[in-house]
Amino acid sequence: MSDNWQYQIRIGLDDRLSELARQNPEHPSLGPLTDILKKHNSTLVCQFDAFANYVAEAEQFGEDKYPLYAWTKETIEDPVKKAKYIKAFTLHIEGDEVYSKSKADALEADLKLMTDKKFIAKMSKIDTNPANNPQPPAR
Repeated sequence: MSDNWQYQIRIGLDDRLSELARQNPEHPSLGPLTDILKKHNSTLVCQFDAFANYVAEAEQFGEDKYPLYAWTKETIEDPVKKAKYIKAFTLHIEGDEVYSKSKADALEADLKLMTDKKFIAKMSKIDTNPANNPQPPAR
C-alpha cells in the first residue's frame, strides 16, 4: 500500500541563506545546493511565499473556493509563524510538489551531505498518507 504514496522533501535554511534562496536562487553562496537541485531537476519553493500566493489567489478568485484560506491568511499575518515559514522550503521535482519515493530518496541522499547547522539546518521527507499529516482545520 505504501507504494501508492507520493513524497516531498522539505528543508530549513538559516536567515541569510533563506533570504538568498528567495531573492536570488542562483547566488554563488548557494552553489552546492544549486548543483544538487539542478542534478535532480528540482526547485526550491519558500513555504511562506507559497502561502502568500495561495491567499492572493483566493482573494482574486473567491475565498469560498479555497478551504484553507482563513488558516493560511492567519499564518502569514502572524510574525512568529512568518519567521518560521520564511526559512522553510519545499523541493519540487520536475515541477511536481510531490513525487515518487525513488526520486525523493535520491534527492534526500544528496542533500544529506549538506545537512548541518552551516547550510541546511533541517530536512524532512513527508508522504501523502493522511494518517501521517495534519488534516485541514474544520470550517
